[in-house]
Amino acid sequence: MIFDPLFDLQGKVAVVTGGSGVLCSQMSKALAARGVKVAVLGRSPEKTQAVVDEIIKTGGQAIPILADVLNRDALEAANETVLSTWGQIDILVNGAGGNVPGGVVAPSESFFVDHRIEHFQEVLNINLHGSVLPSMVFGRSMAQQKSGVIINISSMTATRAITRVAGYAAAKAAIEAFTRWLAVETALKLGANIRVNAIAPGFFITEQNRSLLTNPDGSYTERGNAVIRNTPMGRFGSPDELAGACIWLCSDASRFVTGAVIPVDGGFSSWSGG
Repeated sequence: MIFDPLFDLQGKVAVVTGGSGVLCSQMSKALAARGVKVAVLGRSPEKTQAVVDEIIKTGGQAIPILADVLNRDALEAANETVLSTWGQIDILVNGAGGNVPGGVVAPSESFFVDHRIEHFQEVLNINLHGSVLPSMVFGRSMAQQKSGVIINISSMTATRAITRVAGYAAAKAAIEAFTRWLAVETALKLGANIRVNAIAPGFFITEQNRSLLTNPDGSYTERGNAVIRNTPMGRFGSPDELAGACIWLCSDASRFVTGAVIPVDGGFSSWSGG
């Protein structure tokens, strides 16, 4: 067995927001399997604890933290909990986000008539502000220790026009702009040891989009089939397939990478469909 120090994460401390979700729970487990101490941050006590229990059962270290990423006081308390428990914060994965029912523009609706700005703003808050605020709070600890890695979660909607999800698309495009901005800000003012990047997942089946992409019998809906037709690899992603990009971006193997958005999408973003 060859030990590669470039990918060594042993002893690092990570905060993963949205850590009880389908995608970020897998990233939490992948980090823990490599010796990272993981603070799993979520809003559901049961789901958050379940992820922590699974990590501990397999020999990892993790703690549950209940907090809303839009509540600064809760995030400040979470920051203090992590520091008092493990003494440092080396990694932040901003995974909290998603859509809301009112944020979807149905095929029978008009964006100009039926869509409500309140729903649009709610989606912006969850996805954009829900990444900016944790970056401020947990990033302050990284700034004090002059080292750390922030990973934001983008989406194919940031660069490809995908129907129905207006607010979500705008928020994820803003996430990519924020990622580049913060990468430059930290490098210029704090040095090269704080890096900020993003992962842009393609289409993965989660609890939020399952009914949009699959029928009750497991077959694909019309929208699901359209996604598959536009994905050169011809399938949806598996949540564990995000682990490689996450580990790479957290490790010294990517120490000269900052301000980048890494697609994990089966070729979706590369193909014109022709």
